[in-house]
Amino acid sequence: MIPAADQIKLYRQMLLIRRMEERVAEMYGEQKIGGFTHLYIGQEAVAVGGISALNHDDYVIDTYRDHGHFLARGGDPKAFMAELFGKATGCCKGKGGSMHLADVEHYFYGGTGIVGGSIPIAAGLGLACHYRGDDRVVMAFFGDGATNQGVWHEGLNFAKLWNLPVIFICENNFYGIGTDVRLSSALTEVHKKASGYGMPGYKVNGMDVLEVRKVCDEVVRLVRGGAGPALIEATCYRYQGHSMTDPGRYRARAEEELWRKRDPIPRLAKSLISDGIATEERLREIEREIERTVEEAVAFADASPEPPVSALYEDVFADRYPSDPHA
Repeated sequence: MIPAADQIKLYRQMLLIRRMEERVAEMYGEQKIGGFTHLYIGQEAVAVGGISALNHDDYVIDTYRDHGHFLARGGDPKAFMAELFGKATGCCKGKGGSMHLADVEHYFYGGTGIVGGSIPIAAGLGLACHYRGDDRVVMAFFGDGATNQGVWHEGLNFAKLWNLPVIFICENNFYGIGTDVRLSSALTEVHKKASGYGMPGYKVNGMDVLEVRKVCDEVVRLVRGGAGPALIEATCYRYQGHSMTDPGRYRARAEEELWRKRDPIPRLAKSLISDGIATEERLREIEREIERTVEEAVAFADASPEPPVSALYEDVFADRYPSDPHA
């Protein structure tokens, strides 16, 4: 049984992600956010449920749709919004943007703009845990399209070969950009792909945060105990297009409406009330608290300074280039 306090926290985190993402969409429309921006609206239960099963010093590595995971891992909402605004106060000093959020303090090793790019990095983090002999685990998130990449085979094969403590979580929202998974993958039930690497595969309803948490609790326990890597397929649905520039016209309206009825946030709210864990007024109070947090984040980002020109020469492999380009 998931403790009542944890259930309230799960609700708060999902709602924070939803409201932050809605404001991100507004700010993008006002051209305060540029570049590729991939919203996480609809998939909140996967990041929140999965990450909540981890210890504070377990590693998390992500794909380019990384907003929800950053916030679920405890990332600062102000630093999050400032990063999207390209400001110096952002979590990556305004240099990473939407697809490359990171927070090493919270063991969130960031998003990656390369499809499947999180998978070999996760294996590398798992190898570090193996060499150190500690009991940390790695949780890697990616989309269904990543399971058709070469690094998918390399990463899972390596992780099993070394019996590394890595939990691979596929957020299967059924579309790789605009391509239906049935048109891109010979095997559409992603969790069954685990058998090709000698590891267990689990399937979970990614629209139910309590189910995600329960499954991840068990898988984390097994992996931390030395059972080796595991794959979890969380079926979910992104409500928006692939990115802010994608109208998503390739999806049927009836399909979208069906999945919106499975929204993880009102689903948990209903459960909290029916189980006597929270009242409607308590949930409204949480909503008001989150609205203030979102507004404060936007105001902070808006007022923050742009990175100076000198920042171009910071955080690179060499502090300066030789005066002679041929030297």
